[in-house]
Amino acid sequence: MRLLVIAPHYNSFIKGLVEAESRLLSRANVLVHHNLLAELSNLLPLSGYLDWVRRFRRSVLLDLSELPENVDVHVTSTVYLPSRISRGLGDRLARIYENMLRKLGIGFDLIHAHFTWPCGYAAVRLGRRFGTPVVVTVHENRDWFLREYESSERAHHTWREADALIRVNRADSSLLREFNDRVFHVPNGFSPKRIRVIDVREARERLGIPKSSKVLFSLGALTPRKGFQYLIRAMPKVLREHPDTLCFIGGIGPYAGELRKLVRKLGLGDKVRLLGFIPEEELSFWMSSCDLFVLPSLSESFGVVQIEAMACGKPVVATRNGGSEEIIVSEEQGLLCEPGDADDLAEKVAVALSRKWDGKAIREYSLSFSWENIARRVVDIYGEVLRYHAR
Repeated sequence: MRLLVIAPHYNSFIKGLVEAESRLLSRANVLVHHNLLAELSNLLPLSGYLDWVRRFRRSVLLDLSELPENVDVHVTSTVYLPSRISRGLGDRLARIYENMLRKLGIGFDLIHAHFTWPCGYAAVRLGRRFGTPVVVTVHENRDWFLREYESSERAHHTWREADALIRVNRADSSLLREFNDRVFHVPNGFSPKRIRVIDVREARERLGIPKSSKVLFSLGALTPRKGFQYLIRAMPKVLREHPDTLCFIGGIGPYAGELRKLVRKLGLGDKVRLLGFIPEEELSFWMSSCDLFVLPSLSESFGVVQIEAMACGKPVVATRNGGSEEIIVSEEQGLLCEPGDADDLAEKVAVALSRKWDGKAIREYSLSFSWENIARRVVDIYGEVLRYHAR
């Protein structure tokens, strides 16, 4: 099978899935679109929003390390405004990609697009032009997905015209079936080789964290949706029960300034630390150093980062955000609380810090989400779609 992938980037979960699939395919070509405006962040002082834009530079969008021999990644650069107001982007990408595919003579049996807009929309257009079936994975977080469901004609068109849809959580599958009979649930996955289990003492010594402290770790883009403000507000209550607790938050984003102000306002400067961007080689140290991983997000489609924490044997406290409740299915893996409720979050964190957890069982559970397992399920769907398309 020759696969064509259309995605907004080639790193993290796109890279993980494609490279696991590559062992089951003859060839995969990946098309990535890049916004030239993101490169302007190199020319201006980085702060706030510009720091966020930096995440979309070409060098960040692509991770071509250890690229399999049967995978090729092609990048097209253009200029466009944010997708909510760039209504012609999907059609433009379809034209650009069609020209590229014909010029390079790239053949393919099936198109797999990631995210509804603009990649899924462009894929549907290409599928009709080349007579090729199209699978669209709907990765959007729950709030984003519901906005598309309620009001986006472009999304509705994409969902109707695709030959199959994959949703990374079960909760939204019934809504997608209003547009398409072939809807599959397949979660995102993670690469076990990306996460190295390190002894807690070694990890804390490397990071300069006291061995006797209770350590919370959280990671994500610093935006209001990720809910870090509620984790910070929960800390005074947590500290009343566990006064030796330290909280570390990794990530960058436009909300960083507001979070720092909140830390100062609550007098938590010695208890809560915003780490900024965490390089890949340091992530395992932070995951391994903590007693508890916390995901306070208001809305998620899945939440790979909590699986990565579990791969280090760490329990998770997360919100019922649309994705986490499909991962933490037992109190053997972690605890759930209500989104946007700092008191509930504090209570669950305090309880989790007091419990003894079976780290080995948590790690074994996480391995069911390895990319190798997920890729087999997705390739099976490709086969079903191809057979249906042939009929």
